[in-house]
Amino acid sequence: MSLRTPLGKVRGLGSAGEGVGHWWMQRVTAVALVPLTAWFAISLLTHSLQSYEVMRGWLGQPCVAVLSILLVLTLALHSKLGVEVVVEDYVHGKGAKTTLLLLSAFVHVAAAVAAVFAILMLALQ
Repeated sequence: MSLRTPLGKVRGLGSAGEGVGHWWMQRVTAVALVPLTAWFAISLLTHSLQSYEVMRGWLGQPCVAVLSILLVLTLALHSKLGVEVVVEDYVHGKGAKTTLLLLSAFVHVAAAVAAVFAILMLALQ
């Protein structure tokens, strides 16, 4: 016997009304991070990036800059989703939960914007 409404069964929504969208997004970002992180690690290990000029030249390549930005944005989104789950599961006060979720969102957006700005500054000089 199920306590879910027929409409809820059809839509596949949970009690919060979000369904599995959050769960899927975290899995998709995790899968996307595997090749992006592997590419980034291999690139750093195989290149002699010992000076600012060499690093700037490496990031100045369009493919490298785009993949680096994709890595940063995917990592920020994946981290934000993970922090949301932890806060929702372990913070029980409604005000504290809302405050932490908003703070997390602002910090993740600020970090992502700062990282993209840094990559663009290096790539476009």
